[in-house]
Amino acid sequence: MAEDTPQKLRTLIVDDEPLAIERMQVICAKMDDLAVIGTASDGGQALRLIEALKPDLVLLDMTMPEVDGLSVAKELAKSATRPAVIFVTAHDNYAVEAFDLDAVDYVLKPVKPERLERAIKRALARQGDAERGDSRWLEELWIPHRSELIRIATSEVGRIDAERDYVRLYVGEGDEARTYLLLQTIAGLEKRLDPARFIRIHRSTILRRDRIAGLRHDGLGVWSVELDDGEALRIGRTYLPKVKAMAGR
Repeated sequence: MAEDTPQKLRTLIVDDEPLAIERMQVICAKMDDLAVIGTASDGGQALRLIEALKPDLVLLDMTMPEVDGLSVAKELAKSATRPAVIFVTAHDNYAVEAFDLDAVDYVLKPVKPERLERAIKRALARQGDAERGDSRWLEELWIPHRSELIRIATSEVGRIDAERDYVRLYVGEGDEARTYLLLQTIAGLEKRLDPARFIRIHRSTILRRDRIAGLRHDGLGVWSVELDDGEALRIGRTYLPKVKAMAGR
């Protein structure tokens, strides 16, 4: 009996530049996990082909005339059976929008085969999660930093503070500690974080649960959390019942 052939991601390439499409086809042809089933040169054509061909994956250019990549992704987001999307763009200033639209990845041009291959692996992992019915909580964040985009695993984020329309992410510990700003509201980010791993203790603060070493009553109904590094943070009254419940109180 023949062994089962690994299923390939049926892929649609979308770009308004013919040379960019040709280059992407050449790169994709060398990847065992992909099968290119079509190409589109604008957003409107892309939506029609997605409806007709039902691809598993769309390699989507961000900037196109008339219907751009963001508009295509927003339209796809309305469907429960939408394909995975990897944005492929020459611009690094759309990462937040890609994050909000639940894109698999955000690859900058000129595309390097090894970089695209990493993105494809993430698409395959997400497809496997969906087939198993696994949780779709946010696992990674893209952070614009200087002239590049940095990928941060949410498991590395110990604390999140609100700063107006931004959040500040505290990553690493000790000499490896660093912070990044992300254009995202703390309320919007909270909805996408696994509540088994993160808890909001204040309107301005979310903590990774394993950073909490204990709770302290400061009198007059005021409570604080003590962190594993000895720092104390006040708990907002609105969030106190949930924090106490975490401690079984």
